[in-house]
Amino acid sequence: QVQLVENGGGLVQPGGSLRLSCAASGNIFSLYVMDWHRQAPGKQRELVARITSGGSTNYADSVKGRFTISRDNAKNTVYLQMNSLKPEDTAVYYCNAWWTRYDYWGQGTQVTVSS
Repeated sequence: QVQLVENGGGLVQPGGSLRLSCAASGNIFSLYVMDWHRQAPGKQRELVARITSGGSTNYADSVKGRFTISRDNAKNTVYLQMNSLKPEDTAVYYCNAWWTRYDYWGQGTQVTVSS
């Protein structure tokens, strides 16, 4: 029902910044909890950031203070602003939308932090 498309990944140097976006189809975007997950080689997928329908946010300890999640319901889009990037942030980042029994995932976007 819902399709999610991530953009904004790329290669940046340590200390740099990127902003990821996730555009969703459908007309009930505002009801969904929106999550950003990431998966690095050899590691399990982890929840990076969450924003609820009411705008409450949560962050993994590893990114707290550096990443900011936001949403624009009028544009059906969620963002992840990533600052002070570290090599450990290198991963494929996935957008996830969920509400009750509904659970949708984007295709992922690669973020590489390297000198």
